[in-house]
Amino acid sequence: MKKTYEELLEDLKKAVKDGNTEVRAEIKTEIENLTKVNPKDRPDDNAKAKDEAPKFKIFGEQLLAVHKFATTHELDPRLKAASGLNEGVGAEGGFLVEEEFTTSLLMDAYETGILAKDCWKVPMTKSNLTMNLIDETSRADGQRRGGILTYWAAEAGTAAATKPKFRQMKLSLNKLMGFYYATDEELEDALPLGNTMKKFFAEDIGFKIDDGIINGTGAGQLLGILNGAGLITQAKEVGQTAATVVAQNIIKMWNRLPAKNRKKAKWYINQDVEPQLMQMFVEAGLGGVNVFMPPGGLVSSPNGILLGRPVEPIEQCSALGTAGDIILTDLSEYALGQKSGGIKAAASIHVQFLTGQQVFRFTLRLDGQPVKNSAMTPFKGSTTRSPYVALATR
Repeated sequence: MKKTYEELLEDLKKAVKDGNTEVRAEIKTEIENLTKVNPKDRPDDNAKAKDEAPKFKIFGEQLLAVHKFATTHELDPRLKAASGLNEGVGAEGGFLVEEEFTTSLLMDAYETGILAKDCWKVPMTKSNLTMNLIDETSRADGQRRGGILTYWAAEAGTAAATKPKFRQMKLSLNKLMGFYYATDEELEDALPLGNTMKKFFAEDIGFKIDDGIINGTGAGQLLGILNGAGLITQAKEVGQTAATVVAQNIIKMWNRLPAKNRKKAKWYINQDVEPQLMQMFVEAGLGGVNVFMPPGGLVSSPNGILLGRPVEPIEQCSALGTAGDIILTDLSEYALGQKSGGIKAAASIHVQFLTGQQVFRFTLRLDGQPVKNSAMTPFKGSTTRSPYVALATR
């Protein structure tokens, strides 16, 4: 490893003191060469110290360090002040949770949640990200992929040059904040504090992200599928009874999903929709054929498949009978942007102080929206299709 400028100066002082002219000449040459190098490319005097910087052993240990700073203003050197903030405003701006703990917490959140893990993850290093996407609203010749047109060689005599049309999708990070009230007893032991907080936050972060993916308004939060411009709302059947789901609803929703999205698509339902699915049938002669039945019949698990795709009950779907109680979607067509650096934690002793509690605040910055902003007209026929299909209110 090459020596730093400061290390060479120390060697030079020693050589002068020892009267070693040969070594002194070599060192002076090295110093002269080093001064010609861009300072950014010189050996880092603190590189070794950075590599050996101590880390917290467990999540709870870092939480207690945040707590200590909030109560005594003593800063543990292992805490990393949030980017752009000096270490004196940790209680205001918070501290970055160590990468290992952040990764674990987010993995748990995505696993606890149902929808986020299937989305297209977009890492973000800045607060805003603008992406150029193909603006495709029709599969007709000359409009596929935003305007690309290909010809057979025999038609080349009349071929015209084409170029794709683009549109921009902008992701702007929003703050998802969570609060945890810790008692004095919890603050005495790092291990249970970290485990408890990790469990509760993973569950609630996962829930809120999933809710945003379905119902988000796009105002200071994610833009949900049900509020996106690309949503297709399949109409109810003529004379259909209120708060019911019939086989024709399912068949028509399936037809509105593009064929290329079917392999990744899933059905998401409000749990009250399950009895409706189990009673669905298609008329056949004087009887009927069941459309949906759990694997192994009623004695087995109630979660099954519908037209070959998984059916997952989630709390975020609308109440039975209202638009969004059953959704068919391919979530790889939903962009979920997340700020690099993960989660930031802060603590305050000013909230619920009289009851012997301290509140920890966690902040996660993210944004998301459907990739498609309109339904698609097919190459043949006029029935529009989209990766996001919901059943209308009945």
